[in-house]
Amino acid sequence: MTRLRIENLSVHYGTKTVLDNIAFKADAGSCWIIRGISGSGKTTLGLAIAGRIKYMGDIHIQYDENSPLPAQTLYVENWYRFTNLEGDRNFYYQQRYNRQQRRETLTIERELEVFGATHALQRETLDKLIAAFNYSKVLDEQLFEVSSGEHKKLQLIKALWLRPQLLIIDQPYTGLDTASRKTLNHLFYTYTQAGGTLLLLGNDPELPEGDLHFATMNHGKLALGDHLPTSIKKALKPLPDFLKTSPEYTSTNLISMKDVNIHYDEKYVLRDINWEVNAGERWLLQGPNGSGKSTLLSLITADHPQAYAHDIKLFGVRRGSGESIWDIKKRIGMISPELHWYFDTTASVADSIASGFFDANGLYQPLRYSQKVQLEELLHFLDLYDVKNELLATQPLGKQRLALLGRTIIKNPQLLVLDEPCQGLDNEQTQYFNDLIDEISKNGITIIYVGHFESLLPSCLTHRLVLQEGRIVERTTTTHDAKLP
Repeated sequence: MTRLRIENLSVHYGTKTVLDNIAFKADAGSCWIIRGISGSGKTTLGLAIAGRIKYMGDIHIQYDENSPLPAQTLYVENWYRFTNLEGDRNFYYQQRYNRQQRRETLTIERELEVFGATHALQRETLDKLIAAFNYSKVLDEQLFEVSSGEHKKLQLIKALWLRPQLLIIDQPYTGLDTASRKTLNHLFYTYTQAGGTLLLLGNDPELPEGDLHFATMNHGKLALGDHLPTSIKKALKPLPDFLKTSPEYTSTNLISMKDVNIHYDEKYVLRDINWEVNAGERWLLQGPNGSGKSTLLSLITADHPQAYAHDIKLFGVRRGSGESIWDIKKRIGMISPELHWYFDTTASVADSIASGFFDANGLYQPLRYSQKVQLEELLHFLDLYDVKNELLATQPLGKQRLALLGRTIIKNPQLLVLDEPCQGLDNEQTQYFNDLIDEISKNGITIIYVGHFESLLPSCLTHRLVLQEGRIVERTTTTHDAKLP
C-alpha cells in the first residue's frame, strides 16, 4: 500500500525556489532516509508533507482504516521549543536556572500527561518508552531545567507513543548519546514493522534497523538514492589579525572548583566536582544525556545561582566576592544548542555577530570604528560576507552556526565554551567548523568543547573530562600539542 504520494511539489519563499517540482512516494511500513546538505530543502519538504506551510502541487496521504496506528501524520521538529504556563515561548537560554522561571513551566511528567490525554493514549505504552530511554530520572524536572538531549528524547517519546501512520522526524539523532541512539533505532524498526511509514530527515551516519530507502535533496530537487557528494575539505581563509594575538588573561587559572555539589531539594545533579582549567588548555567535556554537563557549564557561564554557595573561582576571583555577571561574561564566548532561538528575528547576520561585543541577543548600540573593522574581518574569515545583511533567522543552519561562532569569538575572549556547536550540521560543515576551531586555538585561547563522538571533534583538544550521573569518572591530560586518542 502506498502511504504517501507527492507530485509536482514546489515551494517558493518570495523569489527563491526551495522545492522544485518534486515527485516521491513511500509505502506503508517503509523507512526513508532523506539526506542533503544544510539548506537543500529537507526541512521544507517535511513541513510541506505535514501541511505546515503553503505549497503548490499534490500531496496525497492514504491512511489504512484497519491499522492499529492512528490515521495521522506527525512532523517532529529539529528543535524542541516549549511554552511556559502563560503560553510564552521566548525564553532566553540563560534563564534555565532562574527559580521563578522554573515555577512557570510544566514538568516533563505533566507535559506527557497533557499529550496523552489530548490523544487518548495508554500509559502502559509510555512507561515502556520511558524505561527504554532511561527517562524516569527527569520526569519531575521542569522543562526549563533539562538539557537539549533530554528535550530531544521528550520529542521522540511523544512521537513513538502516538505512533501515527506517517511519522516525519527532522534530525532524529541530534543531541543523543550512543546508548539512546541504539534504543531509538530499535524503536524505529518496531514502528515500521507495525506498518508505520517513517521519513528521517538528516545526514547522520546512524541508521535504523531493517530495509532502508534513501533519497537526496539537492538545491530543491529530490533524487532517489544516497547521492551526497564526497566531502571536500574547504580551505580556510586567513585568520583576522585581532585573533592572532593571545587573549588578555587576567589569571593563569581560569576555573577552579573544589568539592562542588549541586542539588535540587533531595536530588543531586553534580557530586564532589574537583576541576581546574588553566589558561590555554583545551578541554573536551563528555558524558551521556543527563550526566550533568549542562549544569557544570552553567556554573562557569555565571547562570547558576548555586555557584555562589560553593568554592568556585572564575578568572582568579571567587564567586560571590563582588564580581558582576557582566564582568564574567565579557571574558567568555559561548555557543549552546538552542542559542539561535533567542536572537532578535529582525537581526541581520552582521548584527548578530556584532552583538557578541555586548553579550546581547541583538545589536542595540552602534559600533566603534575598531569594532567595525573586526566585524568585517570576521565576516570574510567565516565566508559570511555575502549574506551579512540578510536575516540570521532565514539562513541555513550551517551559516547560522558560523554566525554564532563569529559572535562567540569577536571579542577574542579568554574562554570559549562550545556546547555541542555542530548539532544539525552535515559532515562537511562539521569538518569546516572544527577546522576553524583548530585555527582559532593557535592564539592560545582556552576551550571547553562538548561533543559526543570522537570522529566529529576538533584536533586541538588535549584534555578530557567525562561525567556519569553527576560525578567525574574520567580525567585525561595529554601533552599540550598532542591529540586525544
